[in-house]
Amino acid sequence: MINKSRRVMELWSNGATIAKYHVALGFEPVGPKQYEGDGKTPEGVYTIVQRNEKSSFFRSLKLNYPNTTDEMNAAAKGTKPGGLIMIHGLPNDRTAEIMGHPNKDWTNGCIAVTDAEIMDIWRRVDNGTAVLIMP
Repeated sequence: MINKSRRVMELWSNGATIAKYHVALGFEPVGPKQYEGDGKTPEGVYTIVQRNEKSSFFRSLKLNYPNTTDEMNAAAKGTKPGGLIMIHGLPNDRTAEIMGHPNKDWTNGCIAVTDAEIMDIWRRVDNGTAVLIMP
């Protein structure tokens, strides 16, 4: 579960929080993602659909954004919904200090954690895990 306004991601198991991480979001984080390039992190229920060990970030977990609703909302506005929304670590060539992480929202719409945190998340979640992103 990701709470955008609190900049917190919690992992849950059997009704209890088992881990908590401070996150950075898209560079324009308020409100749901509406179109490609808006800098917003989506809101809603998504699923982890792919794992990438060779990402340009230190590991990434791809979400199934855009879903059908996201595609329909973007089409109704005559825009593209964008894609490649992931939970990921830091860029491979940057440190948390350089990025201002986690105090500065710096992604294009993804959810970013430190490299150590993405490794912890990587070990704890599987493809198919539901991800709730709240305002």
